[in-house]
Amino acid sequence: MASPANRGYLMRVALGGGLLLIAQLAAAQPRDPHAVQPERPTVATHAGTVATGWFEFETGVEHDHFDRSASVFSTPTVFKFGIAPRAQFSLGGSFVNNATGTGSGDLFVGVKLRLLEDAPIIGDFAILPSITFPTGSADREFGSGERQSGLLLISSHQFGDVAMDLNFGYEGRRAWPQHAAVWTASFGGPIHGRLGWTLEAFGFNKEEGRTAALLVGPTYLPAKWLSFDTGLIVPLLGPQPHALYAGAVCNVGRFLPARLTR
Repeated sequence: MASPANRGYLMRVALGGGLLLIAQLAAAQPRDPHAVQPERPTVATHAGTVATGWFEFETGVEHDHFDRSASVFSTPTVFKFGIAPRAQFSLGGSFVNNATGTGSGDLFVGVKLRLLEDAPIIGDFAILPSITFPTGSADREFGSGERQSGLLLISSHQFGDVAMDLNFGYEGRRAWPQHAAVWTASFGGPIHGRLGWTLEAFGFNKEEGRTAALLVGPTYLPAKWLSFDTGLIVPLLGPQPHALYAGAVCNVGRFLPARLTR
């Protein structure tokens, strides 16, 4: 059984999302800094960043089912801070429960940099370099046991009410040549009122083989600063588990005074 970190799980959580009930809120410019920007529930992320001086957090639960005797329950959480007009600092982690017990997983740190907006072909474009520290026990399959570095390329587009996010990323470990690539193609939009949908295909290409899966589920936006999601993940290729997830994203507000961010 592979641990969440060994599957690139923290990459999925912290780099994952952006299918976009927020597309309904983004039509007016400038964007409301208190409007939530969910990077859950999907593997893909969008090119948007939290407003400078503002703080947002995402948390949820996921149950991964590998076979009749093996399953993993985790509580991924990510804290996001707007540190510049086009830069966002992210800090993520998770508690994991598996056959060996319960414990904390690896720690993820990343900075999303939005480089282009409305560019030809690539639309809104951002990069997200990251480091994952081996804070979780590898022996108990709470973590990978090795420090990992990654780089994600992000291209976001809006087609009427439908948002599309395309990602391609690379993750390497100190023990070269152990590495992995991730790709995603994500789509989302409104169903009725505050209810929306998300659909995504994603995959990993690792030393031990390739995986691919399909994610689908609804999203709900009860307030501009709060979003909920739930759904399922179905494997298409390789040792990707079946999974159920549910989560919430909350834009808390400012963590820096307005006078310091002008």
